[in-house]
Amino acid sequence: MKHYYSLNEYYKNRFNKKVYKISINGGMTCPNRDGTLGTKGCIFCSEGGSGEFSASAELRISEQLKSAIERVKTKTKDNLFIAYFQPFTNTYASTDYLRRIFYEAIEPDCIVGLSIATRPDCLDDEKLELLKELNLIKPVSVELGLQTIHEKTAEYIRRGYKLEVYDEAVRKLRNAGIDIVTHVIIGLPYETEEMMLETVEYVGKRTDGIKLQLLHVLKNTDLAKEYQSGKFEVLSLENYTDIIIKAIERLPERVVIHRITGDGDKKSLIAPMWSADKKRVLNYINREMERRDVKQGKFLLQKA
Repeated sequence: MKHYYSLNEYYKNRFNKKVYKISINGGMTCPNRDGTLGTKGCIFCSEGGSGEFSASAELRISEQLKSAIERVKTKTKDNLFIAYFQPFTNTYASTDYLRRIFYEAIEPDCIVGLSIATRPDCLDDEKLELLKELNLIKPVSVELGLQTIHEKTAEYIRRGYKLEVYDEAVRKLRNAGIDIVTHVIIGLPYETEEMMLETVEYVGKRTDGIKLQLLHVLKNTDLAKEYQSGKFEVLSLENYTDIIIKAIERLPERVVIHRITGDGDKKSLIAPMWSADKKRVLNYINREMERRDVKQGKFLLQKA
């Protein structure tokens, strides 16, 4: 039974075949790390900038693609892939450099699209023109790391920009015809369930896709220090599932839900440990959705 508009379904609708997303490392950093805004990064961010499953940036983009495709080729007969620039901030470089690596990424025939994870404050007009140019060749989507709409939380996690910056980036990307995916973290310290759902509702009115990400506490982060000193607790699987179900019901049916959980690097994971078994987590969430007869957009229909 269909409970929500998943990424797999979206890809099948768009490309008529199964598509795999493969992680690419563009070798960039972040204004929250190089001293422009700070040097420690966001409070939850790992040493790898959320790109633990990416290849080494020392490899050419073509070599990374070849290696990644080799790893997953037994899982697919269609051999269609999205090149996903994942670690750190992937528009935080000169436009000339970005043009070179992005064009290299979309060159193979088996690459049917380009996905770029970045920050809303790293999208100047020159880079937007490049994205428009690329989008005429193969579909481009931009993933924006928002996490929360609440300014107090944003300051706590050291996001480094105001909500208005996200809104402006969404406006510009929309005008450029670029698909927008927004990252939201469920379980941020000191946020109530209603605050988390307010973020989901806000984003749902603006974005084409959303990633609902469980908060992971990872080694060698400032968040780990806060957690280990007892300043906050992480969500249980039951709490998280309840919030995810309510979030799905509040999202418009047109919004593609790219993720309903996440799997941090097990070698670095401190909490919640239940999240390490991704298959079990997804099975539990899916069973609960079936039991509760979840439907994306149900909350909106009830309000109307």
